[in-house]
Amino acid sequence: MHTQAPESAGPGIERARYLFETSPHGRLIGLELVEIAADEIVTRVPYREELIGNPETGHIHGGVITTLIDQSCGAAVLMRTGAEERVVTLDLRVDHLRPAEPGRDVYARCQCYRLAEEVAFARASAYEIDAGEPFATSMSTFMRLREGGGRG
Repeated sequence: MHTQAPESAGPGIERARYLFETSPHGRLIGLELVEIAADEIVTRVPYREELIGNPETGHIHGGVITTLIDQSCGAAVLMRTGAEERVVTLDLRVDHLRPAEPGRDVYARCQCYRLAEEVAFARASAYEIDAGEPFATSMSTFMRLREGGGRG
């Protein structure tokens, strides 16, 4: 279920929503926007057998976790930058602290914590039930591409 955007919601939130609605890979894995707050988003990938990377353990494939984090952090950056920008991942570091629990949906809580002139910085934690017990954490940077800027 999607939550309503804060009263101060602007074009950046609509841009973040648009990213989730139009990403073919995100749709393929079932990535969805669950919660929008003033300075962060929460996203989810429902557990499905097609997403399992190791049939013996039932753990979700690491590529699914990476996509969850990368696309969600990009959306968090778009919330901060607004509708007139696009972003491209420059660097993504994911620290896998443990495997995600088999049979459970996975979530990512993401925040864009700094905007520089041409780069944005985001962080995330991925978890199953309790955000305080993540199975992965992430730091990433995104290049900011402004309309009419001649880049990209």
